[in-house]
Amino acid sequence: MVKIQWYPGHMEKARRQMSERLKAVDLVIELRDARIPEASRNPLLNMMAKDKPKLILLTKTDMADPLLTEEWIRFLKKDNVSCLAVDLNKDPHVSRKIIREALKVMKEKRDRQKSRGINPRAVRAMAAGIPNVGKSTMINRIAGKNTLKAADKPGVTRSLTWLHADPDLDLLDTPGVLWPKFDDEKTGSLLAAVGSINDDILDRRMLAMDTIHMIQDLYPGHLEEIYEAEEGTNPNGMLKAIARKRNLVRENNEPDTKRAAEMFLSELRKGRLGRLTLEKPHEEDSEEDLHE
Repeated sequence: MVKIQWYPGHMEKARRQMSERLKAVDLVIELRDARIPEASRNPLLNMMAKDKPKLILLTKTDMADPLLTEEWIRFLKKDNVSCLAVDLNKDPHVSRKIIREALKVMKEKRDRQKSRGINPRAVRAMAAGIPNVGKSTMINRIAGKNTLKAADKPGVTRSLTWLHADPDLDLLDTPGVLWPKFDDEKTGSLLAAVGSINDDILDRRMLAMDTIHMIQDLYPGHLEEIYEAEEGTNPNGMLKAIARKRNLVRENNEPDTKRAAEMFLSELRKGRLGRLTLEKPHEEDSEEDLHE
């Protein structure tokens, strides 16, 4: 498993700013990638916002295994955590679903305010999560316009921005933040595989082989069918099969496994390999146990 760490200076600055801004926040909306719901859970966020109500959104569900997404929703909800799977790009009703769920989380507090004759203001929510998980896209969908810059790569959002996204919901957009040291090498590999870590620091060939191995364990025969490889092909052999299938050869007519690795990661991140989820919930754990 390739060892990966990436925690640039702007992330530490953003973490400090987020910690300060939490005082003005009613609710934390934590976005996680539905393909890696555990690896995309930021333990720093859990520590900073431990006393705040939280809503977990599993994003990129159009690229995740629908059966495993249902399993993850059940797993996350068993500790009375509010959780919703969302397709931020294709679901025309996604903004109302998120607003409705956010108001549901805050219902008890707002009812208390109403009982004291106070008209509740809009819920102030911080949108937080790892890089490239869809925070700006979510805010743009709720606001009904492209107010914030969004891109399919990490590091686009660099500052904290409040937006009156809806009469019932004010949203604070935050930069994607990782944590200084991953719990294990697999977490780093999973984050890198889905594009939440800057590709420039990665050995993409090693990362591709790690990811191929994980997919082969979870979905036996799936990659072999797509890339016309023999059953039981090892990850290095799979890169050669990808090179042959995609006509990626060097001058000596040898398979170009470096370009094949880049092609494989690109196809995975764009959902061209089908709907895949790269980790399963561990039923012996609870949401509170993860990453302690």
